[in-house]
Amino acid sequence: MSIASQPAAPNAAALQDDEWGRLMTAALAGHGGAYNRLLGEIQQWLQRYFLRRLPMSMADDATQECLMAVHQRRHTYEPGRPFRPWLAAIARYKWIDRLRAMGRKPTVSLDDELFEPSVDGHEACVTSAIVLEELLGRLKPAQVSVIRLVKIQGFSIEEAAAMTGQSESLVKVNIHRGLARLSGFANAPDADVLQSA
Repeated sequence: MSIASQPAAPNAAALQDDEWGRLMTAALAGHGGAYNRLLGEIQQWLQRYFLRRLPMSMADDATQECLMAVHQRRHTYEPGRPFRPWLAAIARYKWIDRLRAMGRKPTVSLDDELFEPSVDGHEACVTSAIVLEELLGRLKPAQVSVIRLVKIQGFSIEEAAAMTGQSESLVKVNIHRGLARLSGFANAPDADVLQSA
């Protein structure tokens, strides 16, 4: 068999995902050892996930909260389904919760708590994510869902229409109107305009 005709080797993430799925399936069947191993392995993944998205001072707490959420929602995992997307969805919700909490703390000292030393502009990314969540929160849910899918996650208009149940033309209209409204927020002369939006 030539090299070209050999099946591609699965990548490490796919193999790990299958292993995590097997461990969760065993855990749901009552195997405590499998559950402990799974929690240890996903804790490392979660720490890396949150360290890339949150200030260092918040990443450990977010990791622990996410582990608790995994434990509380373990009954929602369907054996045989990919584990990593299930875990990533929980982590994403915890990350967004943290961003919203950061946005609601007007008395936080930016120097002391929000920004940690970073090599790659971590502070700017976190701040941008907070601002984006705040602005998207001012739009209609139908606009937010398609803007997230098409403009942030990179799905096509057709895919966004299929995922949201909106027609393709409605997806385009919602994106256009949502972006126009976001542009209006950005061009507002002062914060009072944002408050009344």
